Amino acid sequence: MTRRPLARYALRTVSLAAALGLWQLLTSLDVDLWLRFSQFPTVTDVAGAFADRLAGADYWTDLTDSLTRILSGFALAAVLGVATGVLVARSPLAEDLLGPVLEVIRPIPAIALVPVAILLFPSNEQGIVFITCTAAFFPVLVSTRHAVRALTPVWEEAVRTMGGSRLRILRSVVLPGALPGIFGGLSVGIGVSWICVISAEMISGQYGVGYRTWQDYTVVNYPGVFVGMVTIGVLGWVTSTAVELLGRRLTRWLPRTSYVPGGRTRAPRPPAVTGPAHGDSEHKAHAQQQGQDDPEEARDEHLV
Repeated sequence: MTRRPLARYALRTVSLAAALGLWQLLTSLDVDLWLRFSQFPTVTDVAGAFADRLAGADYWTDLTDSLTRILSGFALAAVLGVATGVLVARSPLAEDLLGPVLEVIRPIPAIALVPVAILLFPSNEQGIVFITCTAAFFPVLVSTRHAVRALTPVWEEAVRTMGGSRLRILRSVVLPGALPGIFGGLSVGIGVSWICVISAEMISGQYGVGYRTWQDYTVVNYPGVFVGMVTIGVLGWVTSTAVELLGRRLTRWLPRTSYVPGGRTRAPRPPAVTGPAHGDSEHKAHAQQQGQDDPEEARDEHLV
């Protein structure tokens, strides 16, 4: 049985409230078993610190700087990742030239490139954008490459048969067909970008949510640290949701299936058969005959 949207939102709200209530209970009672909750600030402490931050100008400056860095780096990664993924997937020459270099660089964590960014770029701001772009680039590249290679060749052959050029095939077949996989990579990339931009701000930034969170940690302001963590979580959720909504908007031509527990698809109900009573025996005989034929047809299809 599928829940209504209002009931689902209510259930999510209850789940979040229960988690906050458990946090408040464990920290207010100073529970120290294996985990030391006595060292944690309470929910009320974090809420008070969050209200103080909202009243100041530094919080909004940090928020603006982090969003500017993440959006700039992610936009560059989206364009470069999709273009490179399509090129590598469709050109053997590009795969031979770029593939080895990309595969060697891809396992390197983006945060490990902080020294490289400091040496290459004249300002920390450009270096942070570079790290953010690098973090999101490879998920987008890999997902685009796999999505393009998984396309059915029949579609391209049909367009080529009707006289379509390479540009027409790219615009009408390759990019629309690969969109679901591309947005899967974009969803992963935006999350990885937030991880790396916060880490880069902690190491070499001057403003930003990550920089402010690290400063609060150095002065042992733990409620401020949790304010930064909550801000990062909310910003990451908002941006990833925006990417997913855009992906659904651009791929609304795809068939949508409703979720059914157990991984089973809900079969449509057969239409009710109305007719005279004396036809029941004929319907039963037809059903029995169909039940006897189905296993044979299924076995034949399996053998084929």
